[in-house]
Formats: sequence, C-alpha cells, structure tokens
Amino acid sequence: MAQFELIMPKMGESIAEATITKWLKNEGDAIKLDEPIVEIATDKVDSEVPSTNEGILIKKLWNEGDVVPVGAPIALIGSDASAVVSAPAAAPMPRKEQPDETLIHAAKLAQQPLAAAAHSVSNGEARFYSPLVLNIARTEGIGMSELEMIAGSGKENRVTKADILRYIEGGRQSQSAAASPAPAPAKVVNETVKAPENKPQASKITMMPGDEILEMDRMRKLIADHMVMSMSTSPHVTSFVEADVTNLVMWRDKNKVKFEKKEGEKITFTPIFIEAVVKAIKDYPMINISLDGNNIIKRKNINIGMAAALPSGNLIVPVIKNADTKNLLGLVKDVNDLARRARENKLQPDEIQGGTYTITNVGTFGNVMGTPIINQPQVAILAVGAIRKKPAVLETEYGDVIAIRHMMFLSHSYDHRVVDGALGGAFVRRVADYLEQWDVNREI
Repeated sequence: MAQFELIMPKMGESIAEATITKWLKNEGDAIKLDEPIVEIATDKVDSEVPSTNEGILIKKLWNEGDVVPVGAPIALIGSDASAVVSAPAAAPMPRKEQPDETLIHAAKLAQQPLAAAAHSVSNGEARFYSPLVLNIARTEGIGMSELEMIAGSGKENRVTKADILRYIEGGRQSQSAAASPAPAPAKVVNETVKAPENKPQASKITMMPGDEILEMDRMRKLIADHMVMSMSTSPHVTSFVEADVTNLVMWRDKNKVKFEKKEGEKITFTPIFIEAVVKAIKDYPMINISLDGNNIIKRKNINIGMAAALPSGNLIVPVIKNADTKNLLGLVKDVNDLARRARENKLQPDEIQGGTYTITNVGTFGNVMGTPIINQPQVAILAVGAIRKKPAVLETEYGDVIAIRHMMFLSHSYDHRVVDGALGGAFVRRVADYLEQWDVNREI
C-alpha cells in the first residue's frame, strides 16, 4: 500500500503561503484523481487544490485557518482502502510550524533588510513573519526589534498584514508600547530613531437604534487594506479629459450584431478602451513603470488590468497579459473570458497578477467620472465614465455649430512622485485622441 503527499501548490511568483479555508473531504473519504480536496486562499485569490492521486484521504496535516507554506504537504492519500486501517499505526506527520526553504528564499528575493524570516523572541521560541509582512516592514522602515514588539492576532501570535498596517496607522511605537511590556533599555548603535507620526485616529462609532453590524468578508478586508496602503504610498493626482466618442459609438452600433454572428463574441466598449490605452502607453512609456525606493522600473510588457465588480459587491482585477500583441478581436475574447470567469470565481492566481496599468469602468454604474485609487505597485489608473448624449460645439468650414454628440469623461489618477502633471495630462489626452479619431469605416 503506497501513500502520497498532497502538496500546497505554487499559486504565483509572489505568493509563498496560503490559508486553508475549508476542507472538502474528510479522513477516510474516497478520492478521485483531480477531485478538489481543500479550498485555500491567498492575498490574491481563492482556489481549490485537486488531488494528484486516486485513493483514500488518510490524514489532514493542517486545520482550517492554518497558514501553509508553498511546497509543504497538506494531506496524506493512500492508494487503497487498507490505508485507512494502517494509518493509526503510522507515526504522525510532524506539523510544520517553521518556514521551509521556499519561504526563506521568497524573503531573500524580496531583498529584505530584515534578513531572517524566523528569529528568536523573549520566550526562546521562533516567531515567523510572512514575506508580505517583511516587505511592508521594509517599506515603512520598521526594524526587526520594532517588529518584535507588534502584537500579532494570527496563529501562535503571528503578525498578519492587518496587524502591521494597524500598527503603522496607529502611530507605530506608541501602539507597540501599549500592546507589550516595556522592554529593558537597550543600547542602539548607528540606528536612526523616527519620531511617532501624528496620524488621525478613527472616530468612535456610536450605535443607534436599529443599527446592524455586518462583518467584512475576507476579500473586502483585503481590498480595504490595499486601498489604504495605496493612498498612504502614492500622492494621488487626477487629470480629466472629455472625449467626443460619437464615431466610435456609431461604428459599434453598426457592427455589433455582425461581429457577434461572425466571431461568436459580444463587443463591448472595454476592449476598445484597452486598445486606445495600449497605443497611448507606446507613445508615453514612462506611464508603464513601477517605483522601488529610488529606482524606477520601466516595464517592457504592457499588461492591462481591468477592474471587475463581482456579484458579492467586491472588486477583482484580472489582467490581460501582453495586451500590445493582441488585435481588437483578441482583446474582445480576453475581456469577455476574464469577465465571465471573474463572476464565476474561476480565475487562476496568475490571471490577477502582473498588471502594469489598470482601467476601471465607472460608467457601468451610470457615473460620469471618478477619481480611482492606484493599483499598487503601478503608478497610474484610468477611469472611464458613462457615454452620454450632450450638445457640443463643432467647428466646421461654415462656422461653429451646436450638435448632439456622444461624450464621455476620462479620469486619470497617477503617482505624483514619478508622474508629473505634464505627463499624466498628456497621456489621458492621447487616449482621448485615439478614441475620438476612430475610423467609422474600420473593418472588423
């Protein structure tokens, strides 16, 4: 009788661990090849882990809520029913409480000055920090000694992403002092001490008759943390342009039925907007960058994220990789496929990573414009508003006339540390130019 280990799969280049959210099978259950056994969640996406072998689930090695490193075994599967009987006689699989080589390697790749992912604390045991927590600490200038003082709410007092963000927002040293006993005086050599930042505290909420308390789901908590982090990281500036997209609307109205019959796909405005953005990025490549400390990373690939609202009300951003290599038909197929699988919660982790620029369509909800928040680590994001018929002044060879035109607003938010108003404004103007200059005779 053979036994096989079910391994926590690699969920993406930047993901070193995942949380077990729900076991779909119990010990003793028969397992088919590729049958889902457990649901897991990362900071990026929820997913299922299928069985790599057929047999019997002998042992669950982790509980629901446990954080498991990538590459670690999460269950034992026996090749036949006799595995269930023989399981108690086998030595129990030790639980991995320390980070394995995968996590340590991930932390090194992140170039952390906080070199060790596990370190000694006052009680002599090892305390583990995830690569995400270490990266936030590095960005905020939090040293290892300061990190040790943060109270953790995770398993075995681990510091979670929410813990460290709450600590930063609460004034750093003042919070840690209240959360833990005062440490013995220590001599600090060649270390710059930062004064606590005076950040506004959240107002105390007073409950009123009839109020109902609704706890955020996991995805909403992640979105909230990401939005707060983005606003505290990048000084946001937004430029607005109004575009006359009459030719574009007329072309789509004339061709949408023929397009669907020919290609089997509905053509929306989103792939058209993406095509215009890709062209503008080629004209202004310094929009397609990221900032790492004092280093600007100029991206070679143009990967466009498209914000999509889920039925739950949450938001997810699937990414069209190498959008500059696709024609309009290719963009239509990708947009429709990603949007459909986003609504069905069937996106793969790699499909929501690696974006270099993001578009969000606030016009879907009837909004004429918005001021979007940058999707870190990108430096800009475009919001497209609702297309509306409006009177507009047109210049003709016979003089100015007022006509009914299809108009829309483009809102471009950008990181003012690296994108100045001239570049940010010129870029969104160029996107509008491509939309306004749409060829009404363009072939499908």
